[in-house]
Amino acid sequence: MKPTFKLRLPVYLDYNSTTPADSRVVDKMLPFLRHKFGNPASRSHILGWEAEAAVEKAREFVASLIKASSKEIVWTSGATESNNLAIKTIALSNLNKGRHVITLKTEHKAVLDTCRYLESKGFIVSYLAVNNNGLLDLNLLNKCIQPDTILVVIMYVNHEIGVIQNIESISSLCSSYGIPLHVDAAQAVGKVSINTSKTQINTMSLTSHKAYGPKGVGALYVNKANVFKIEPQMHGGGQEKGVRSGTLPTHQIVGMGEAYRLIYNEGLSEFKTTKQLNVHLVKELVSIVQVNVNGSLTSRIPHNININIKYVEGEALMMSMKNVCVSSGSACTSSALQPSYILQAIGCIQNVHNSIRFSLGRFTLASEVEYVSQAVIEKIKRLRQLSPLWS
Repeated sequence: MKPTFKLRLPVYLDYNSTTPADSRVVDKMLPFLRHKFGNPASRSHILGWEAEAAVEKAREFVASLIKASSKEIVWTSGATESNNLAIKTIALSNLNKGRHVITLKTEHKAVLDTCRYLESKGFIVSYLAVNNNGLLDLNLLNKCIQPDTILVVIMYVNHEIGVIQNIESISSLCSSYGIPLHVDAAQAVGKVSINTSKTQINTMSLTSHKAYGPKGVGALYVNKANVFKIEPQMHGGGQEKGVRSGTLPTHQIVGMGEAYRLIYNEGLSEFKTTKQLNVHLVKELVSIVQVNVNGSLTSRIPHNININIKYVEGEALMMSMKNVCVSSGSACTSSALQPSYILQAIGCIQNVHNSIRFSLGRFTLASEVEYVSQAVIEKIKRLRQLSPLWS
């Protein structure tokens, strides 16, 4: 594959951490920071009416992308708040039924830390192992369900290794037991087809900044068929029908709505382009001796390539590529310099420090993929030559 576009440095291949806001998104947001600055809760004048209308239109765009009703969308500050809101309130509202919660060892910290909070309040949490490909064995989930199980929490797409869980089958299993299912879909939007009308998902967290929208805004999908009620974690003005108080950030909500609208209209063609770039990058990377892809090779998004490079530390490789922006794992934990708990969970115990994540996105160019693949190959050869373990 030859470069067909002008190369831009540094090359950004860390889209799983965050995405740049699409310029069309920014254009939609700006009026609501300037002359359309009204509070959507102000229903006595035109500026408030304009803001409220914009918020509701954005709600419709978000709902349309996941095949839901706009009445099932609650605005939040992001997926972390959405996860907290759903997990805590579902658990606390079902105390009369039990205290057992099920999740995966490979969930995002926003889920794992929330579950640990529940444990401090007397709940029992089962952290299920996944197979070496990163996927959950449904039989294991079925065996773990108990009479007092009140909630199952499963991520749609893993943020580090990009594998896609079989949410449709998981939701069917949970529904057959009458157990609520919460899904963290922060990394799934725009990468997999989400259809809430064909699954039994009870709640689902969404975010904006992983989908070319602004940071600081997200949403919680709340299935209208739920028999339980989401209890607010913050109290105040009673916005969002009392579920989530706080003045709505109109400009951010408009940005998220526009970001989701663009995915609805352009997502398929964008997906095909990303897949083509992924195929080339994977081919180049695995051509190197003793380099393997972490996670399932079939049930995964094309936006994510997490590789294990024997005899080369991921951090050393990243530091050697000054003009390449990649990561060794989640942005939420990368500052800790601790081994990835997700890679450990899929069996990469000895080689946990030898992995690096490349994540592609909307603005990735063929020339950038070519540049990175050649840079990685060159640096791996150099670092292995310096390693006493390499022969």
